[in-house]
Amino acid sequence: MTEKLLNHHAEGPASAPALILGPSLGTSYALWDQVAPELSITHRVVRWDLPGHGGSAAGLIGRGATIGDLADLVLALADSLGVERFAYAGVSLGGAVGLHLAVHHPERVSSLAVICSSSHFNGAKAWEERAARVRAEGMDWLLESADARWFTPGFTVPRLVQDHRDADPEAYAACCDALAAFDLRERLAEISAPTLLVAGRQDPATPPAHLREIADAVPGAALVEIPGASHLAVAQCPEAVLTALRAHFDGGAKRGMEVRREVLGDTHVDRAQARQSPFTARFQDFISRYAWGEIWTDPTLSRRERSMITLTALVAHGHYDELAMHVRAARRNGLTPEEIGAVLLQTAVYCGVPAANSAFAAAQRVLAEEEG
Repeated sequence: MTEKLLNHHAEGPASAPALILGPSLGTSYALWDQVAPELSITHRVVRWDLPGHGGSAAGLIGRGATIGDLADLVLALADSLGVERFAYAGVSLGGAVGLHLAVHHPERVSSLAVICSSSHFNGAKAWEERAARVRAEGMDWLLESADARWFTPGFTVPRLVQDHRDADPEAYAACCDALAAFDLRERLAEISAPTLLVAGRQDPATPPAHLREIADAVPGAALVEIPGASHLAVAQCPEAVLTALRAHFDGGAKRGMEVRREVLGDTHVDRAQARQSPFTARFQDFISRYAWGEIWTDPTLSRRERSMITLTALVAHGHYDELAMHVRAARRNGLTPEEIGAVLLQTAVYCGVPAANSAFAAAQRVLAEEEG
């Protein structure tokens, strides 16, 4: 790893949309351990370490650093990975980096989540004082209050406390300088990326009012408050944070329903929706989210290719009623009758002649309806 780049950890399919995750002051990318693997199912997730934290070199920033300097390091990391446009989520200081990116580099940020963060961090004085004391005394005095600043009473994450202990004092102080100088309140209305704010209801450092202030200023922003969570909500209440982030970044069933209609047609989907009952609702939601919202939206294969694969699989399993539906879908996805015939002929070799015979009969009925 070159010392000119932030230390990072990437996971998830290289072909999936990129999602960059930013840490809080005093922690490493381990902050995201309970959430990132789940997000990597649908995204290429990249977590990064602040300078002097985790595996990032302390010399990447110095005295008088700004949030803009940290944002530039994130962009350099994205560029090194070939990531032009990305979704972004950050906690506290990492959230401030996300706000800066959304204001100053809107062409790079497709969507944004800001967690337990602020657009101003209560002014400069306290951060200037903390930076001066860390430079004079090191990090030990801060460790006594780490759990109280980060979590509700009785909760801790030893790995994150150790990260705090191991942070480089000068780099930590430089991050404090960045927080001291940060105030983006006058620019929030310029943010155009879809934005989610997540607040810990018991967060003393950036209480819900700070997130509400951002939500009120950013057009169309949404706010979620997590009960029982303090400042590092992503570590203390990972399931709740994950649920909020999935709904925001994945588009949930909404995007899946759009693709489902594009491929299968409104008539079929309307009919399926009309038949939906409380008993089948969760299954229909599962189909929309997983099959259509994740698999069919993956750009690795074209819809033409997916139609050919689907036709083959349906023949192999003898699902001829559904085969007819997907013959229509294949036509919408650009396959000609001749190409559909070629796919079915291929199935005769590998799935058996009787199966292909039934498939040709089902397909011929659909194509005849089309001609009629």
